[in-house]
Amino acid sequence: MPLSDHEQRMLEQIESALYAEDPKFASSVRGVGLHAPTTRRRVQGTGLFVIGLGMLVSGVAFKATMIGSFPILSVFGFVVMFAGVVFAITGPRLPGQRDRSGGARKGRAKGGGSTFTSRMEDRFRRRFNE
Repeated sequence: MPLSDHEQRMLEQIESALYAEDPKFASSVRGVGLHAPTTRRRVQGTGLFVIGLGMLVSGVAFKATMIGSFPILSVFGFVVMFAGVVFAITGPRLPGQRDRSGGARKGRAKGGGSTFTSRMEDRFRRRFNE
């Protein structure tokens, strides 16, 4: 469901206030976006998945890999399988590409007069001091 014009403006105001308050955090949250994984990355992720699958099966098959009744090797195998899948389906983050619209956002947010945090603190005090 698309946002209405009012909701879109509110979201932009919140976003610009967040960027003005803490630009480093805002750019880390904004991220670079998703990139397609390379073939090499997919092969490496598949290899991790296969190794994790082997660990999972051998942890169940061999009782020597258990601590008490807890199959520790199987749990580690599952974690390795999960990491392999995540590694295979996500693309690498390219270090040179940061949020390019940061300069425009800084200038827009400063025109408001008060900071986002002080406005939120005032709103909180008005609401709970009644």
